[in-house]
Amino acid sequence: MKTLPNQTLLYDKDCPLCNVYTSGFIKAKMLDNNGRKAYCDLTYEEQNFIDLKRATNEIALFDNKNKTVIYGIDSLLKVIGNSMPWVEKIGNLKPIKFGLKKLYSFISYNRKVIIPSKEDQTQTLQCVPDFNYKYRYIYILFATLITSIVLFKFGKLLNIIPESNIYREYLMALGQIGFQFLFISKLKFEKQLNYFGNLMTISLMGSLILIPVLILNSMIDIPELVLLFWFGLTVMIMLFEHIKRIKLLELPMVLTATWILYRLLVLLLILFL
Repeated sequence: MKTLPNQTLLYDKDCPLCNVYTSGFIKAKMLDNNGRKAYCDLTYEEQNFIDLKRATNEIALFDNKNKTVIYGIDSLLKVIGNSMPWVEKIGNLKPIKFGLKKLYSFISYNRKVIIPSKEDQTQTLQCVPDFNYKYRYIYILFATLITSIVLFKFGKLLNIIPESNIYREYLMALGQIGFQFLFISKLKFEKQLNYFGNLMTISLMGSLILIPVLILNSMIDIPELVLLFWFGLTVMIMLFEHIKRIKLLELPMVLTATWILYRLLVLLLILFL
């Protein structure tokens, strides 16, 4: 790969996703060894020419010599385009760039609920994205839709479960949010949405674990006992993930108990109604 010299990407040190792709650029030699820097480690000089607020939402790429800065999808296109010019050319086409900007914002504003981490409160500079209601609502609806489709497809493989439809699965996924709301209604609205974002990420994660089985079953018939085992294993993984995220969000552990209770109630309704 062709290295882009004298350029440094700012990244959120507390974001595992940001850590992975910025270190990936360095390992791929797209950036030199000094090609990334944690937002919290900015010098006073760098703070004078970088838009600190914008950099929390859009990754900043600054020129160490000229002290110029570009942000967001432009930063990524420049880094990748230096090695693969065709990517930058295609990415800068108006309709494609419009879509890339929306996708970037979708991920950036939701990165703390996609892969959460405990923030270091001792840091003076915190790389925390603005709370964007629109993108949080879109993310929750997106995760709900994917979860509903996968569960509908998986449920069709299990003979012990009465035949379902996509609308029932969607209502059950949304019902989970409504049920948990009963136990966090006194929290600030933003904290509620943070929890719901994490909640739906867990559901989405479970769906992603089920998808390989759906693909494999389209090629060979998998015994129902194996399917049930895989589904049970998926639920256990989701349970441990819920416990981990509750601790990170510093929310009451009773939410894990109500999370389990809702699933048991739904199962009983499906089997006996």
